[in-house]
Order: sequence, then structure tokens, then C-alpha cells
Amino acid sequence: MAKINLDSILEGRRSQPHMLIEVLLDLQDQEGYLPEEALKTVSKELGVPLVDVYRVARFYKAFSLKPRGKNVITICTGTACHVRGSHLLVNQVRGQLNIEPGDTTPDGQFTVECVNCLGACALGPIVVHNGSYCDHMTPGKLRKKIDKAAGKKKEAQDA
Repeated sequence: MAKINLDSILEGRRSQPHMLIEVLLDLQDQEGYLPEEALKTVSKELGVPLVDVYRVARFYKAFSLKPRGKNVITICTGTACHVRGSHLLVNQVRGQLNIEPGDTTPDGQFTVECVNCLGACALGPIVVHNGSYCDHMTPGKLRKKIDKAAGKKKEAQDA
């Protein structure tokens, strides 16, 4: 990570502990996750104990302490989505990508996450693919979406 990028995030926020979540959101937007060295710098620059920085970073599911894949697939496992088959979607990604929720494929192409509720219960089961909501998802639709995402990456490499 280039230090200058973190400097731009911290500009105007130094010594302001109440800016912690905003700084972490900006850092994650920039890096895709929260690198350990950056968290140490954030702790020092904001004046927040490192243990508190980690406490916030681990509490919110929006933050990741591990590098994420190029394709982030988030499956809602809330009650409405579960009743409508979200567990089948989790099984689909387990079988297709051979990873568990919370993991990233070894090639760094896919990260799969589960969340308790995305707040779109009437449209469930819901899957979020790189920030785009996909409603009424089925295992077949999810398989095609993963295949398409993997194919796009392959086509881009061939070009």
C-alpha cells in the first residue's frame, strides 16, 4: 500500500477519534480490505488505541481484515431469505467454488460472504455481486452468474 494514499485519507481527520469509521470505510474502499500496517497508522494518527481500532473493524461485517477477491458475492441468510432458499445458494457456491462463506478462492477471483439481513426481504433470496443486488436468486441463476464472472476474467486476460 502506498503511504500517500493513506495520507490522503487521513488529511483533515488526524487527532479526531470520532472519524474512525469513516477512515476505515475510505481505507477499505481504496485497498479492498484493512491492512494491518494501515490500521496501526490509523490508530496512531487518530489517537485511538489499536485494540479499539480492531474492535470496530471486527464488529462491523462491512469491514474485512483479509484481502477480498475481485468478485465479492454476499448471500443474505436472514429469515425471509432462508425460508426462500438461501441455504441452497450457500451450498451452490460451496460446490462450485469449493470455498466456505468468509473465504476467498486461491486464485483471488471470488470471495463469498453471508450476512444476517440485507433488508430486502420481499425480494429474497438476495445475493449481492460486487455491490449489485440480485433478487429472487436461485442456485441456477447464481451458477450462471459465477460462470459469467469467471468467464469475463478469462476473456479479459486473453485480450
